Amino acid sequence: MKLERRAFLKFAGATVAGAAASACSAAPPAPAPTSAPGTSLPPSTSVTPPAGPPDWAALRKQVSLLLPGDSGYDSAKRVFNPAFDGLKPAAIAKCAKPEDVQAAVSAAARRVPIAARSGGHSYAGYSVPDGGLMLDLGGMSSVDVQGEQVVIGAGAKLKDVYATLGGAGRCLPAGTCPSVGIAGLTLGGGIGVLARKYGLTCDHLVSARVVTADGKLRTASADSEPELFWALRGGGGGNFGVVTSFTFRTDPAPSAVTVFSLKFPAGSANDVLAAWQQWLPEAPPELWANVVLSGGSPVGARVSGCHVGDAASLNKILSGFAGATRTVKQLDYLGAMKYFSGSDSRQSFVASSRILSEPADPAKLTSALKGRRGMDLLVDGLGGAVAAVAPEATAFWHRKAIGSVQIYSQADPRNRSVATDSVAEVVNGIGLGGGYVNYIDPALPDWLTAYYGDNATRLKQVAKTYDPDKVFRFAQAVTPD
Repeated sequence: MKLERRAFLKFAGATVAGAAASACSAAPPAPAPTSAPGTSLPPSTSVTPPAGPPDWAALRKQVSLLLPGDSGYDSAKRVFNPAFDGLKPAAIAKCAKPEDVQAAVSAAARRVPIAARSGGHSYAGYSVPDGGLMLDLGGMSSVDVQGEQVVIGAGAKLKDVYATLGGAGRCLPAGTCPSVGIAGLTLGGGIGVLARKYGLTCDHLVSARVVTADGKLRTASADSEPELFWALRGGGGGNFGVVTSFTFRTDPAPSAVTVFSLKFPAGSANDVLAAWQQWLPEAPPELWANVVLSGGSPVGARVSGCHVGDAASLNKILSGFAGATRTVKQLDYLGAMKYFSGSDSRQSFVASSRILSEPADPAKLTSALKGRRGMDLLVDGLGGAVAAVAPEATAFWHRKAIGSVQIYSQADPRNRSVATDSVAEVVNGIGLGGGYVNYIDPALPDWLTAYYGDNATRLKQVAKTYDPDKVFRFAQAVTPD
């Protein structure tokens, strides 16, 4: 059965009309000074890096530290993707307060690589610095609702963020995977199912507490360290410093968020994608949708989404649609976030991303997926409130895009190389540019421009100011020239 294009477009017309361990055992020495609001204290540079590895024994007196061979080390270094289980940090600092991060950064700076881990979802495993110092932020996971704002520790997971906010009747647009950390999500932008209505997660950031490369604890906001604040809103996790907490403004939680799923008959993928690309940019911001193409013969297609409103309103929007099996369910805010969350079990996968900046040739995308079972191409819609912000207003560049594209393949140790090659073939076949830094890919050509567009130059200047010695350097770090 072939989907009739006009049926989908009729649906589109109706839509428009209707309107994403412990605590440290001893106190460290007097912490490095904190920058005062409204000031900027660039770190000093050093000509010669210090010699030798960090003094782990001395650091262990200040911070709860795990070294290879210690009980709990192997489990503490694990991240979401088992593909990175072979990476071996020289030490893991289990941080429970900003002073722990300061002590750890001061001890290891310019001696070994340093990387922070919040949720552990780095697609390239960058939060597990092989031979370096991992800063485990899991001990800083508080979620404190303060009226219309919420203060969230950098180690908090989305499942806990949503539970606390939902219980307080407040809303923060964010991602869907329950074990994703708030830190990486926010620093890369924060695409989610409420983005068209409320914007990106980073758009709600009021301030952040940040330990920079010189060991200072700074407050970044519109009035304090404004360039750093700009960079933290979409400039990518791992760059510029280690955020210890975020303060966000929130919105009242919507009383109803109605979720929906549309399943299409075999052979309709081209028509679905073509119509989706025309429909979503004109849809009301209350409506969010993605389109998922599943590899195989034929390529499968489905559309899922949600509407900030009740089921009756959504059904009116969907009433002109024919040719798909429709499921509609009205939930509250917290229920909708749980609906999209799925499992937080570890998953072995290979993935990359591109940006749908303008309508693509559907046949080009679907042909690249033919016969590739276990691989999905997911297009998450943007527009609405995301596009209402200028690309240069924050570090997140892809404000005017139709959507982000994720190419995702299941992979286990036996077929990982095959899956990697297959993802590369699809990426080359679909012919799209750009990329979303939260789906970071070491193989992405010209990744700096792909992730950050024209904002890359300004980001490099921020790195020059706050990390001139490349203390937080990794393979795809934003660094000074």
